[in-house]
Amino acid sequence: MVADFAWIRPEPQGLYLPEADAWIDPSHPVGTALVTHGHADHARGGHGRTIATPETLAIMALRYGVAEGGQAVGYGESLLLSGGIRVSFHPAGHVLGSAQILLEQAGERVIVTGDYKRAPDPTCAPFQAVSCDVLITEATFGLPVFRHPPIAQEVARLIAVRTANPERCILVGAYALGKAQRVIAELRRAGYHDPIYLHGAMERMCRLYEELGVPLGNLRPVAGLPRAALAGQIVLCPPSALNDRWSRAMPDPLTAMASGWMRVRQRARQRNVELPLIISDHADWDELTSTISEVDPEQTWITHGREDALLRWCALHQRPARALALVGYDDESE
Repeated sequence: MVADFAWIRPEPQGLYLPEADAWIDPSHPVGTALVTHGHADHARGGHGRTIATPETLAIMALRYGVAEGGQAVGYGESLLLSGGIRVSFHPAGHVLGSAQILLEQAGERVIVTGDYKRAPDPTCAPFQAVSCDVLITEATFGLPVFRHPPIAQEVARLIAVRTANPERCILVGAYALGKAQRVIAELRRAGYHDPIYLHGAMERMCRLYEELGVPLGNLRPVAGLPRAALAGQIVLCPPSALNDRWSRAMPDPLTAMASGWMRVRQRARQRNVELPLIISDHADWDELTSTISEVDPEQTWITHGREDALLRWCALHQRPARALALVGYDDESE
């Protein structure tokens, strides 16, 4: 008979540990919050006590002004909450500081993945599979159509377009936390060492990454540069800036977008994206299913995303699974 795991309770606002009066990635301010990573749909200000990795706490301090009440827990370290619940953090491979949270009580082990990916990423620690009885997983790209190509292939396309269009500004939309830094680091790994220019909204996070030990090379702000100076250059900006007045000041901009959703052509057309780059910081279909197989839990709980297909896959493979009705989580956005 499968255990009920009543000591962890899915609520619409997040996962709740009643015996410890603590929440995981809650959507509202609480007394004690365990936070998997710094994206706004998982990390919010206003908590009395925030438990997260040192990098996530630094990101939250930068983005949300959260400084007081932070308790840093490094990868592999653990702490004991009331109710006899032991908590430890393990790499999720999503963005810098992102963590899976392992919860243990009375011999039962539950992993909350938060957002994660299995593909290599030079800007964060790689995903670490952790054995557990219950795997609580995301399913943002939980459909078989979502199979992300190697990032080196997409970065090579970006460099080739830049080379072929020396008179145009290559404007790349990328989320300010995680995606932008990964694109920069992968460009460097591909041998692109020219300056990369940043929208003002990107600058502070990139500097924080460098302060936390992630080298990004020669970065320069766009602000104050003459229009002609950006011809033939790669410029990173938030997705919201791709088609606004700011982008129209660029010299003949060629718009690109780095997202797993660029697999869907309609989304690229809706954003007027000329160069869709399929670059995601979430697990694709193969990574989701292979992770379930590797971890081999007694139960799989699916927190958000495309639950139906993953539930069906679990049923076909005789793996007990359920979907959780949590609110406030976005599809690879901020």
